[in-house]
Amino acid sequence: MTIPLACQEQLLPGADLIRKHALAAALGFAGIELRGRGELSLARRLPQLRRARAAGVVMPTVCVEMDHFIGDFDPERSADAVRNLRSQLSVIAELGGSGVTTPAAWGMFSRRLPPFEPPRPPAGDRQVLLAALATLGEHARAEGVTLFLEPLNRYEDHMVNRLDEAVALCAAVGLPSVRVAADTFHMNIEEDDVHAALRAAAPYLGHVQVSDTNRHQPGAGHLDWAALVRTLRDLGYPGWLALECRLRGEPVQALQQAVTVLRHAEPRRVAA
Repeated sequence: MTIPLACQEQLLPGADLIRKHALAAALGFAGIELRGRGELSLARRLPQLRRARAAGVVMPTVCVEMDHFIGDFDPERSADAVRNLRSQLSVIAELGGSGVTTPAAWGMFSRRLPPFEPPRPPAGDRQVLLAALATLGEHARAEGVTLFLEPLNRYEDHMVNRLDEAVALCAAVGLPSVRVAADTFHMNIEEDDVHAALRAAAPYLGHVQVSDTNRHQPGAGHLDWAALVRTLRDLGYPGWLALECRLRGEPVQALQQAVTVLRHAEPRRVAA
């Protein structure tokens, strides 16, 4: 089994998605992961995205990029995040993709930084997240796609930091359209054993985003990529590896390094 590799759109040089995809394919990527900004921006891009799809651009997933998320303390901001994610799920469904990735929150609160105690108790966090995930999961199921919940490290979020925490929320929602996204950078910080965490989460694992231990491209840090890819292959992981990182060095060379590292981690080619 070969796991297909995607690159997030903002990492690729090029004036438009068609040119970006041509470069991505030449480097060895099989698709482009889109970025889903707020104010329904992805839906406003639909004419461009339809042209790209007609030209053969493969767009499997969306990674949300907003300043507020489903777990926001402000109910209006949480509701707006749900509204944007509903739209993004519909867009990726039209494009023939598989789903949209979101964290519970990003940069809103950390128990590791002052004032240390959030304004909402854990039971309140759980209630807000479950309500949003249930709403989005039903919409995703109707669209034939999946919502992926991504744990972030303790310095970026206080609610969902490990894969088992995301799995527990997905299990409580009870919809096959709500699954877990694993990010290797956050896992490097939070998981005692990355491979054991992936094995435990396997029934709920729907998406994987990759960057090295220092948040740069694979090969720029010290993560054992051969072992990681071997674990995913052994689990029969059915999704993509989406490159979400900073690029150290000249962009095209850095992207080539990432592909080379991941290809060498595979017994066969990473991308078609």
